[in-house]
Amino acid sequence: MSRIIPGSELIINPDGSIFHLHIKPEQLADTVILVGDPGRVKTVSDYFDRVEHRTQNREFVGCTGSYKGKRLTVLSTGIGTDNIDIVVTELDALVNVDFATRQVKPEHHTLNLIRIGTSGSMQDDVTIGTSVLSAISIGFDGLLNFYAGRDEVCLLDYEAAFTTHMQWKKQLPAPYFVAASEKLIRFFSGITVEGMTISAPGFYGPQGRVVRLPLADPQVNEKINTFRYQHKAITNYEMESSALAGLSRLLGHEAVTICYIIADRIHQTANAEYKNTATHSIADMIEKVLDKLPAL
Repeated sequence: MSRIIPGSELIINPDGSIFHLHIKPEQLADTVILVGDPGRVKTVSDYFDRVEHRTQNREFVGCTGSYKGKRLTVLSTGIGTDNIDIVVTELDALVNVDFATRQVKPEHHTLNLIRIGTSGSMQDDVTIGTSVLSAISIGFDGLLNFYAGRDEVCLLDYEAAFTTHMQWKKQLPAPYFVAASEKLIRFFSGITVEGMTISAPGFYGPQGRVVRLPLADPQVNEKINTFRYQHKAITNYEMESSALAGLSRLLGHEAVTICYIIADRIHQTANAEYKNTATHSIADMIEKVLDKLPAL
């Protein structure tokens, strides 16, 4: 007999939905599009041919429907890897935990988790308007370090090279490197460029931005820009991909992050109109991702 998960560890709402997401098991599609901005759920679901239902609780807005015959769920996560910890854990529970018995199901169910977001470039050849697939994600957040099996899913040689190059401060969470789903990297080949992406635990100081507070390491972005390992450079900053890739690997799901570049961190420029541009916008990237999904 498998372990019975206590009520305090996995909270199920009185209506049978999962605690934060307010989704019931039968309401979830096998392919889930994750977006940070709750408003972007409507942007994505407006493309659907049919909508089954919508949910909303705090920053977690969801919609399940179909696009060209493919059943999909689109779900907002809010900002940060802490929210990804909630989202991925609860999505996994929806398909791999029997809510009636509170036990893990004997047969594992795999989800496809595809994050669509925005990002800032860290290299000259990754220009504003580029779509970057995070083939490798780097967690500055420390989240994955709380879970057993972390070393088995991480790229330890990358971590050692990076911490040496950065002269990593002991006061900071240990960074982790984790690869996206090989299946999804192959699947989206041709509509994006592949990159190595940092997930930061904040938008300002953790990404090397200075408004009023000085940085603990004023050269942090210069070091990131010059890091190379196995001929790979760090391409961009965002705030969720590392937890998505890491937790999905630990839980047995396929996951990938695709981000639209809206800022050039090297030359300190940004496109504040990325939502409204007629072409080469994030909407254009969403369409390209959606058009691929019926074949998944």
